[in-house]
Amino acid sequence: MNYLKSFVTSSEEAAPSGAETVQRLCDRVASATLLEDRRDAVRALKSLAKKYRSDVGTQGIPLLADVLKNDTGDDEILSYALDCLYNLTVVEEDDESENPIIQTEIASSFVAVFIEDPNNVNVVVDMIERYEFSVRWAAIRLLTSLLRTKSLEVQEIVLVKPMGISCIIDLLTDNREVIRNDALLALIEVTRSNGNIQKIVAFESGFEHIVRIINEEGLSDGGVVVEDCILLLLHLLKNNISNQQFFKEGSFIQYLTPFFEIEAESVWSAQKKANILLMLKVVRTLVAPTNPSQSTSMCQIAMQHCALLQKLSDLLMATGVPTDILTETINTVSEIIRGCIENQKYFSTIMAPWDPPRPALVVLLMSMVNAQQPFTLRCAVLYCFQCFLHKNIDGQCSIVNTLLPSSLEPQDISAGQLLCGGLFALSDPLSNYLAATALCHSLKLNESAKCQLLRVQLATAAGSPPVTLLKQITSIILQSPLLQTRVGLLSFLCGWLHNCPVAVSCILADDSAVPFLLSQIAENRNESEIILRGVCALLLGICILDNDKSVPQYTKESLIELIISRVGIERFSDTLTSVTQHELYSKAMQRPQPISDNPDNLLLDHSFVKLYKQLEDPIIKIVSNLEELRKEEEQKAAIEAHDAIVDQYKTLIRDQDLRLGELTKKCGTMEGELNETKGQLSSRDTQVQQLKDQYNVLKLTQASSGQSTDEQTQQLEVILQQKVTTDNQINEMSSKIQDLEQKLASQTSELQKAQEDNKDVASDALVAEKVAMQNEIAKLKEEQQTLQNKNTTLNNEHISLQEKLKAAEEKAEAAELEAKKYSSDLDHVKQESEGVKKEQDDLLVLLSDQDVKIKQYKTELRKLGADVSDDDDEDDDESDEGEEDDDDEEEEENDKLDGDGPNINGTE
Repeated sequence: MNYLKSFVTSSEEAAPSGAETVQRLCDRVASATLLEDRRDAVRALKSLAKKYRSDVGTQGIPLLADVLKNDTGDDEILSYALDCLYNLTVVEEDDESENPIIQTEIASSFVAVFIEDPNNVNVVVDMIERYEFSVRWAAIRLLTSLLRTKSLEVQEIVLVKPMGISCIIDLLTDNREVIRNDALLALIEVTRSNGNIQKIVAFESGFEHIVRIINEEGLSDGGVVVEDCILLLLHLLKNNISNQQFFKEGSFIQYLTPFFEIEAESVWSAQKKANILLMLKVVRTLVAPTNPSQSTSMCQIAMQHCALLQKLSDLLMATGVPTDILTETINTVSEIIRGCIENQKYFSTIMAPWDPPRPALVVLLMSMVNAQQPFTLRCAVLYCFQCFLHKNIDGQCSIVNTLLPSSLEPQDISAGQLLCGGLFALSDPLSNYLAATALCHSLKLNESAKCQLLRVQLATAAGSPPVTLLKQITSIILQSPLLQTRVGLLSFLCGWLHNCPVAVSCILADDSAVPFLLSQIAENRNESEIILRGVCALLLGICILDNDKSVPQYTKESLIELIISRVGIERFSDTLTSVTQHELYSKAMQRPQPISDNPDNLLLDHSFVKLYKQLEDPIIKIVSNLEELRKEEEQKAAIEAHDAIVDQYKTLIRDQDLRLGELTKKCGTMEGELNETKGQLSSRDTQVQQLKDQYNVLKLTQASSGQSTDEQTQQLEVILQQKVTTDNQINEMSSKIQDLEQKLASQTSELQKAQEDNKDVASDALVAEKVAMQNEIAKLKEEQQTLQNKNTTLNNEHISLQEKLKAAEEKAEAAELEAKKYSSDLDHVKQESEGVKKEQDDLLVLLSDQDVKIKQYKTELRKLGADVSDDDDEDDDESDEGEEDDDDEEEEENDKLDGDGPNINGTE
């Protein structure tokens, strides 16, 4: 018995500990010459790795790395070594370790030891290229665990290894699903937050492999593999503009549309919800507001053309959709239509399948103002409304028009009615805030809509007169004790009053508005109302910036003086700047989507904080520099007065330019008339000269041929008739000259008056034009004097000729009867003499007729026996030359006939 007891005791003492066993196995791996011995030792280390992680890792990691490098000919020992390394670097949930946290730290330290030598990681990547299942699977699992523990370090090693990423991507084509699925996990880790590796995966046909696997696995109804594919797709696209453009240009967006073809009665399993949520995040990544606008716009249009927006809208209006899916779908649709006019117009046409059908936007607003709906869903609807109105002027005007009196049927519900209902909902501050923020986006960068909103009238109670929307909001702010309601309505007023002086005047006309704002800014009792006081300060600052002085009681200077006396510049500035240091301000500035963990903390909107940041410095600057403001106002008033004077003088100059233009036109007309008169006088001078020549010829002819007194009288009668015509024309010329003189006098007076009016204007162009006008008038006066001199000369010649004609009248009485025969011809000559050329032709015809008559008379004289030569012209010329010395007295008389001729009225 004692023998047996001693044997058992010696056996128990001989049993080695775990550390000793690990030591022996490591020695065998290091020193054994037979491959089978090393293989068995590695397999034993693999089984002990989880239980004795510290011992195996400390002693075995270098040995296992050597096995991977040296025993490449045996796949079995390689798989054992890879599995052992995997067990050392991963702490799974079913491990028997006493303290998982400590074991995780130990595993992380072993990973750091293993990757100290980059060749170890390269060897693992080389093992992936082996087709043997056990080796490839163990290698991809080990690489995934290394990436999860030391992501950045392992990514850099894999990135610099030639074809390192490519060999991992090739595993996606492996027909063994286990390897393919683990390859997806490895790619998820290797692409995490590494843009270079993401680009390599995308250009190595990564998108094609992912889309193919998703389709093979059943789209949204697929299992966890689909989720892994979508997660990998999300890693490749998120914050990687290059991959997003490649995804769009490769027409991969259209492959997302079938993913959202969901049957109406489909079962929403947990895996399906996870798949759809991830795919919605992928879609939002492509159209995120933080992306470049051009890339976002291209993706938005592509989603509309491939019917992806239509499928998401159908999902939005479907029934039985889980709340989280519906919320994320609303957010996704919001970003697809944000800033894209084409998609916004399409969204406005979507109708909910109700009876009767209602616009999708109205249905969403009904959910937003419903206090029973989840908070995240209501925020999503507000975001959708904001995106619908982003850069959509027509949409903003349509929303504002629903607030104005219209022809809606009583049963119709408009967006404006829902927003007003939420704006004035009692005991629901969240609805007040959401409705106020939505209305603020309806007015963003739309000055006409802000003015239109001033026309909105509200019926507060039965029998009470309607009040304006602005007045009702002011009343609620004064009466409501709810912080969220006050902040929301004040933020709405800030957006409304900004760049709208008319609305500023309306709120300043309310006697209670400014005292309330000052009292809120002056209070400093509750730290939770920092945002409220800051918004009040911002609103008061907007009333200063956009003040048009239409309310004399509250001008810019008076408001600043009230701030100085009631609050103080330093406190006012601190109140404004304290908001920008608030945590909620920083969160709201990060993204346009309204997000908050607690509904009570939803106080600031993204667009409002941008407006706050824009106006903060100008408000502090104008409040802190009252004296400079006064100087600027004085300068502005002086400039406005100067501009008014300049405008007045501009109007005066414009009128004077018109008057001078008219005078110039009149002068041109008068100059034309004067030229015409000159021409007529010249023609008359020519005609008179011709008549004088004719008279001389007739006189000489009578003297040479012994023509009878009757013939001479006849010729004189002709000359008298022509002189009468000439005298009448001279009278007409005289009357025209008088008219021209009167017009010149009137123009001279007008020009003098214009000169007096323009003394203060001192326009060089006007002075030059006046001088030119005066020179032209002087020239016209000179020409008028010349005409008068000519007229005097003609009158003198007319008198001289009349005296001579009186002496010839006595001899012409016998020829009166015969002269009447030619009166018709003379009248014809008188009519034809109006034009210069016609008058000359008529005179030539008259002379020709006279020559014919002279020949007839000579023929009659020959019949009577008188001696008349045949060549009259030669005789006349010879007689002229012979009698030139004898008839000096007659020549002097002829010289006196150079004028126009006598007035025939006195002779008759």
